[in-house]
Amino acid sequence: MRKANINGKSNLRKVDPNWFTGRTWMRSVSDVIGSKGHDMYHVHFESGSRTKLHAHNGDQILMATKGAGSLEVFEKLDGSRRRFAIRRTRTVGLSAGDVVYIPAGALHTHGSVDKKRTFSHVAINVLPGRRGGNTSYKTVWYESDFERSVSAIV
Repeated sequence: MRKANINGKSNLRKVDPNWFTGRTWMRSVSDVIGSKGHDMYHVHFESGSRTKLHAHNGDQILMATKGAGSLEVFEKLDGSRRRFAIRRTRTVGLSAGDVVYIPAGALHTHGSVDKKRTFSHVAINVLPGRRGGNTSYKTVWYESDFERSVSAIV
């Protein structure tokens, strides 16, 4: 059993800037405590930064810790795997203490809604079950206008 604190900038995970619309950094909590079955990160979105549109092959839980943010869920409409139309189906406001569940396969984005303040959350990525033998957590990232279309896989 190990203990960790989600605050601070130790154990920073390298972040691909293609995954976000602005400055974002994250701290790996699961690496510190050695947890199994999920990956856990404390993610900080600065000045209106958001994730790009994406979907996971496992469930995700977000726990807001600071500031004002949102989760937006989209539906894939017509098109190919790389280019397709989308429609926003739900927007959920997030503030400190809020917890939200995102099922595997849901096309979504999350992050800051305030251009002047940081938003942060703890993201728990639940590793997929052993069905089919694949237990690694995968995320597919998309370039999108967040309104009508997806133009490419990042």
